[in-house]
Amino acid sequence: MERKQCYFCEQKMDKIDYKDAYLIRRFMNSQGKIYPPKRHGICTKHQRTLAQAIKRARVMALAPFVVK
Repeated sequence: MERKQCYFCEQKMDKIDYKDAYLIRRFMNSQGKIYPPKRHGICTKHQRTLAQAIKRARVMALAPFVVK
């Protein structure tokens, strides 16, 4: 199986904005959990910044902690 290219490296994005709820939602499942990096092929550097952005978005109520 071919390895996926990191979405953020392809788009040449340095920073991931926590206010971009639509982008962040792509990397969360229906229950609000963060997908593992292997699922979308995200590199380690961007996975760390994505997780931080998701956590900030949760605190700011832009993304859910848990979906029932």
